[in-house]
Amino acid sequence: MSISFDKALGISPQALTLREKRSEVLAANLANADTPNFKARDLDFQSILKKTLPASPTMERTQAQHFAPEQMFLGGKLMFRNPNQVSLDGNTVETQVEQAKYAENAVQYQASLQFVGGDFAELKLAIRGE
Repeated sequence: MSISFDKALGISPQALTLREKRSEVLAANLANADTPNFKARDLDFQSILKKTLPASPTMERTQAQHFAPEQMFLGGKLMFRNPNQVSLDGNTVETQVEQAKYAENAVQYQASLQFVGGDFAELKLAIRGE
C-alpha cells in the first residue's frame, strides 16, 4: 500500500510555498522603499489558496480574440497596494506597513511549517502502527 502525501498533508505544503513567495514579494517592496516610482505589490493569499483546492475552476483562453487572463503568480494575482499617503516621487512603499505585513507573514509561515511538521509526525505514527 502506498502513501499519498498529497492527501496526507492536505493544503499545508501549498500554504507554506505561498507564504515563502509572499515574503519574497514583501522583501522586494522593502528593498525598493527609496526607488522612485516603485509600486508596492502583494499576493492575495486567500484567493490563491482557494485556487489550489481541487474543486476550483481554471480560466483558459480558447480563442485569440478573447482577453488574456491577468498576470498570474502561483495561480493568483500579484496586486498593487494602495498607499495611505502618496509620496512625491511616486513610490507607494510605506516602510512601516511593509514591515508589519512581513512580520505577520513570517508568523504565519512558522505556523504553516508547524502544521507540516505535525502532519509528518502523524504519518510516522501511522507507519509504525502506534
